[in-house]
Amino acid sequence: MKTSFWLAGAAALLFSSTAFAGDTIKIGFVSTFSGPTAVIGNDMRNSFELALDHLGRKMDGKPVEVIYEDDQQKPDVGKQKTEKLVQSDKVDFIVGYIWSNVLLASLKTAVDSQTFLISANAGPSQLAGELCSPYVFSTSWQNDQTPAAMGLYMNQKGVKSVFLIGPNYAAGKDMLAGVKSTFKGQVVGEEYTVWPSQLDFSAELSKARASGAESIFVFYPGAAGVQFLNQYAQAGLKEKMPLYTAFTVDELSLPLQKDNAIGVPG
Repeated sequence: MKTSFWLAGAAALLFSSTAFAGDTIKIGFVSTFSGPTAVIGNDMRNSFELALDHLGRKMDGKPVEVIYEDDQQKPDVGKQKTEKLVQSDKVDFIVGYIWSNVLLASLKTAVDSQTFLISANAGPSQLAGELCSPYVFSTSWQNDQTPAAMGLYMNQKGVKSVFLIGPNYAAGKDMLAGVKSTFKGQVVGEEYTVWPSQLDFSAELSKARASGAESIFVFYPGAAGVQFLNQYAQAGLKEKMPLYTAFTVDELSLPLQKDNAIGVPG
């Protein structure tokens, strides 16, 4: 993930030499810098600043000005901040974006203004389909790619049935769809939870237990991933229903998940 953030800075260099005549190249950076998920946004900002340092803080020989904006993990706020960057600040590039729903809400503003947008993390599947644009680039992934690989892994492990759980927003839907695209066993149930406010998954875990599925697949980033894994272990399901994940166990959540993450592929 950190590599993709660094690349978001370096990728802007590809366009700078021919497109801009001003004395300064202006970059708008939209991410989450407040609340529990600010840790991800701060990682993104630090990585971007590192990339600029490696570039001598210049592109095409011109100094770079970066304007950071906090989307507060809210699509409407992200859209407003993107509009500000394009219409008021008149940036040459917009980069960043953690959350797929925030990016999707902001996309039209960038595309309509023909402002290059480079996503460092969010990868809604629509960007590779009906919303594909020559002004939009991604340095990370398409959301359904990693869970599609997990579906193949589950096939190799001989898993015959699974219960799917994920957040009810663009990335959550893409993640569960990715598993279903490759998993050859039976999908016994599929539950979507309120995002990002729901942190109690006891009802969904009870449904998974009662479904008769032999395994669970889940996608929850950040604090939700910590809570889900803890509740999964507390419910006594770790020895009964193996858990498969995408982006639920990572370098940010692992120190809080501790032993609960042992044996959980993600």
